[in-house]
Amino acid sequence: MTTFLDTVARRLSVDEPSPRLKQTPTTVAFVVAVGLALFVPHLTTIEPISVIVSCAAMAVATLLSFLFSRSGHPGPWALVVPGLSLIAIALLRSGTGGSDSLFTALIFLPIIWIAAEKGRRWILVTMVGTSLTILLPYLITPGLSVSVADWLRGVFAPLIIGLASAMINELARQARRQFDSIENLAREREEMLVESLSFADRLQQNEARLHAADRLTRSVLDAVTEQSVIGTDLTGLVDVWNPGASMMLGLAADETQGKRYIFEFHLEEELENRSRELNYPPGETVLNPGFSALVESARLGQAEVRTWTYVRYDGSTLSVSVAVTPRVDDDGVTVGYIFVGTDVTQALEVARLKDEFVGLISHELRTPLSSILGYLELMRDDETSPLSDEQLQYLGVAERNAHRLLRLVGDLLFTAQVSSGTFPLDVGQVTLNDVVASAVESARPAAAAAGVEMTLTLPEEAVSLRGDSLRLGQACDNLISNAIKFTPRGGLVTVSLTTTTSEAIITVRDTGMGIPASELDQLYARFFRASTATRNAVPGVGLGLTITKAIVTSHEGKLDVESEEGVGTAFILTLPLPRHS
Repeated sequence: MTTFLDTVARRLSVDEPSPRLKQTPTTVAFVVAVGLALFVPHLTTIEPISVIVSCAAMAVATLLSFLFSRSGHPGPWALVVPGLSLIAIALLRSGTGGSDSLFTALIFLPIIWIAAEKGRRWILVTMVGTSLTILLPYLITPGLSVSVADWLRGVFAPLIIGLASAMINELARQARRQFDSIENLAREREEMLVESLSFADRLQQNEARLHAADRLTRSVLDAVTEQSVIGTDLTGLVDVWNPGASMMLGLAADETQGKRYIFEFHLEEELENRSRELNYPPGETVLNPGFSALVESARLGQAEVRTWTYVRYDGSTLSVSVAVTPRVDDDGVTVGYIFVGTDVTQALEVARLKDEFVGLISHELRTPLSSILGYLELMRDDETSPLSDEQLQYLGVAERNAHRLLRLVGDLLFTAQVSSGTFPLDVGQVTLNDVVASAVESARPAAAAAGVEMTLTLPEEAVSLRGDSLRLGQACDNLISNAIKFTPRGGLVTVSLTTTTSEAIITVRDTGMGIPASELDQLYARFFRASTATRNAVPGVGLGLTITKAIVTSHEGKLDVESEEGVGTAFILTLPLPRHS
């Protein structure tokens, strides 16, 4: 029996019962009541007209419940059905004994329907409907006596029904709220499910793209065989090792990734020297100064390409130009470094041979040039056979060009010595005020001829340091002569010497044609000439800045440049001052 009732309950259980389903219990109970009244002898007295009219009213109510159910959402109009049902029950009571009718309890079925509707007003409707249903026999039957008990029954019963309706209405309200919550929860869960499926689909697509990008990256890395590409974490542990690195260093990827550190492939003395230059930089690599020497510039966001010596697995060495760049995550946080190395051993050997050749040729040219200058001087000073003015003019042209060629030979020889690391320095105590002032005075005739104004600013106190006064003067001469050459007539060249607590700063600033920003990193290369120089036919061979840079570096200084095309250029030569105890 319990199983049967459960099955029926499950079949009747719906989210929103239709008017037909709500009306069915009332109709069934009404038919049973009419059947009992008609077919059970002596059960009750029957008034045929009232019973027939009640049956008709109930039939109309049931028909309307079917029509409203088919329409979908009838709204408040569906309450016409329980209203007609109450009228039908009232007429049935009137036709089956009035106040003594056995079928008064039928009132509860439509009352429950009305009471369960949304809104408190339906509680009052149930009370009024109950009262009218109970009192209707007395209202439609003329001459029927009504006792006080009958009137009280028409008032007291509705009050009880009203209390019951209030409970039903509240329970229905809570049930609707719970149902709405469950429905909202189900909707949210459905939306979350749809979103989760969409997210899973996007994740799958992103994963596929990530795999494709990874395959592409690996294929690119594998295709690079002439250069080594090595990736590390923040401690220098290798996690990327391409075939180019395997060919260059003699180890396969599975022998290095997660097992070896990048600084193991460098000469310890090179790392130590670089660390000393950087003054043992702090940071996340402070506990490993050798690794700091490799990545410090990249860690600070500065691009750097340096030549290092790699140590192969078999102990042999090779010179490699290494570019270091940081690896960052999606938030821009550095998580490691990439080292791209190019074997420059052969290129350096070619450069060495070229320097040797230039040095040899320079030496060979110096002797005949000195001889030519000597004979030219003898011809000019020969008192026994004096030369005419025209001959002296020709002789002056030859002498100037010979001196120019001799200076060029000297520059070539000096650059060859710089490349080999053998150019000499005559170190002594140098007063920079005198060096700068002498360079400016030497350049004033050329500036006057070019129509360029020159100014000089020197500190009142003497600025002294240890260095080669001749080479430092040469560096100042080069910077000032360049400024004059690159400044058009009417321009200004400003030379100044200033100091800080630890440095002396020589600044040569001009209002000339400037240098394109894209060419600034090439200024110190041998024989390089800026496009503005070639475009404006400024004379020169491109060795002055190379020599100046070498001189400054040999004095443990630095040479910086600031330039804007069409505005001017400033070279800042910085030299360390001796520390005073």
